[in-house]
Amino acid sequence: MAGIFSKIIAGEIPSYKIAEDENYFSFLDINPLTKGHALVVPKKEVDYIFDLDNKTYSGLMDFSKRVAVAIKKSVDCNRISMQVIGLEVPHAHVHLIPIRTMNDCNFFNQKLKLTKEEFIEVAKTIALNFK
Repeated sequence: MAGIFSKIIAGEIPSYKIAEDENYFSFLDINPLTKGHALVVPKKEVDYIFDLDNKTYSGLMDFSKRVAVAIKKSVDCNRISMQVIGLEVPHAHVHLIPIRTMNDCNFFNQKLKLTKEEFIEVAKTIALNFK
């Protein structure tokens, strides 16, 4: 049975897509720590990031870097934090979180509440800066 991220990739569950290619997919986190908080996942459904084959792992890092650069161009922040937690969904994924301080990437922080229109605008802006 396909997991939630595979269903998002297949379009069975809506998302605020940023970018995709034949192997990777990026979309906004619907419970963001900061504006522009995104997820990047391989389309291949593998539970643990370090169980990915080397080619898929390297490709995930390259794709994540491209998304991070687009986020940095789109959101007012000092840096993009990369987090790999991997316990909440059994599908390898990377969190890209725009930060101003170290505390901005604390998953115990209260999550932002954005409107659908705000999510759409942020995703659109990041997508336009994705190369």
